[in-house]
Amino acid sequence: MDYQHEKCVMVIDESLPLGIAANAAAILGITLGKQVPEAVGADVWDGSGRPHLGIIAFPVPILRGGAETIRALRETLYGPDYAGLTVVDFSDLAQSCKAYEEFTGKLEAVPEADLRYLGLAICGDKKQINKLTGSMPLLR
Repeated sequence: MDYQHEKCVMVIDESLPLGIAANAAAILGITLGKQVPEAVGADVWDGSGRPHLGIIAFPVPILRGGAETIRALRETLYGPDYAGLTVVDFSDLAQSCKAYEEFTGKLEAVPEADLRYLGLAICGDKKQINKLTGSMPLLR
């Protein structure tokens, strides 16, 4: 991964309770790690010789936005100009399911317009990501 020209961000719905926001970020991060495995650094050992699994090799800003902002951003990311970006979304439907099979079964019956996105993770070209999210505030 070219760290000078690529970046990753997460955008989380600012209205979510802390626990749901943390869960959304965790789910997005796990999926992003699967989709962009080269972003995860090598395992390392501390000064005592104990191993620590590799973590992502660069910062991932966690930004905040309202539900409408996140929906508009997701819609933009479906466009052909952004086909080169890796986009992970996490919806209210996914958050409400207890098993992956339940989620996949329900998702097939729901139009995309009916989903409420709780968060997005975006990874790829830094200029494109900055254009889309550069004015968004950090989640605090």
